[in-house]
Amino acid sequence: MPGHGRGQSSGERTFEDLDPVATDFAARFVRAGAAERAELREELVSLCLPFAGRVARRYRGRGEALEDLEQVARLGLVKAVDRYDPQRGSFTAYAVVTISGEIKRHFRDRTWGVHVPRRMQDLSLEVMHAVMTLTAELAHRPTAAELAAHLRLPESVVLEALESAACYSPASLNAPAEPDGSAEFGEQLGGADLELEAVDDKVTVAGLLSRLPDRERQMLAMRFYGNRTQAEIAAELGISQMHVSRLLSRALGWLREAMLSDVPPRWEGVNGPETHSVRIRVAREDGRLTVRVQGEVDRDTAGRLRVTLRHAVSVAASDRVVVDLTAVPLVDAAGVAALVDAASAAGVAGAELALTGARPHVACILKVSGLEPLLADER
Repeated sequence: MPGHGRGQSSGERTFEDLDPVATDFAARFVRAGAAERAELREELVSLCLPFAGRVARRYRGRGEALEDLEQVARLGLVKAVDRYDPQRGSFTAYAVVTISGEIKRHFRDRTWGVHVPRRMQDLSLEVMHAVMTLTAELAHRPTAAELAAHLRLPESVVLEALESAACYSPASLNAPAEPDGSAEFGEQLGGADLELEAVDDKVTVAGLLSRLPDRERQMLAMRFYGNRTQAEIAAELGISQMHVSRLLSRALGWLREAMLSDVPPRWEGVNGPETHSVRIRVAREDGRLTVRVQGEVDRDTAGRLRVTLRHAVSVAASDRVVVDLTAVPLVDAAGVAALVDAASAAGVAGAELALTGARPHVACILKVSGLEPLLADER
């Protein structure tokens, strides 16, 4: 280039205005061959290196080494040289924009310790600049409300930007927490996990729950996970609240016993289909047909009792059918329905049906259900 000899170091000559040099470069570049174009490009880049260094020094003190900023600025300079079109205006202005953009992109993409969206990165820089400006004006560090008023932004957005600014250079967990370096910052985080000791019990209970019948598991889930009352559980399952209480107590008692023993006690229905014990024996004696029931009469056993009583009524003929409830501790709505059905069948068949031996609380349920006329004392 005229007036600019080759071989000069980048520190020997500096240029405040690069436009004449760039214009001459563009004119010679058009006429040159491939080999000469490479030499011209290298020469222009070398002459402009001090200019790139001055642009890089504008961004000192932002947490990035000056040497790294100069490398990024030189990359931006090379891009400016390769893309320069003299017909579009000043090379100096174009180089400043290109180099500055490359440096800002470096700060945005390479220097944040934690990934933050680009919008929040730019806002954080704007907020931090406002902090410095207002600190000088107000003689104290501005509050979030003052920053929001200055930037004309919602206070919540300013607070989010301030929090995001901490992600630029997060503290290391390995940084010393004590002056003597005896402890690291990460060692002071966290605490004892009070739930850790309960892990074994939770795993054991989970295995034991799988041994319970489906109904008991459902009731335990509704009571302790769904926070349902016994009355709500009873209404959903179609049984009495008292029956729910008994079943829950039995299930919880079995779980406590199983937790304290090496071999879980057997629960009916564990190794096969769910069954609920009720024994029904039918015997003809002294001119009557006696149906003896032993066990709880609930939703799961009422169907069996209903079938047995219907059969007993059909074969009784003129004999009296006596249902012995001495060994029945509980009768729920389904059991009452089975007894009412038997009374209806006896009326149609012209047979006599009597209920004997009912315990006081069972007799109370039967009386409320309209079966009091069938209750009889066995002599």
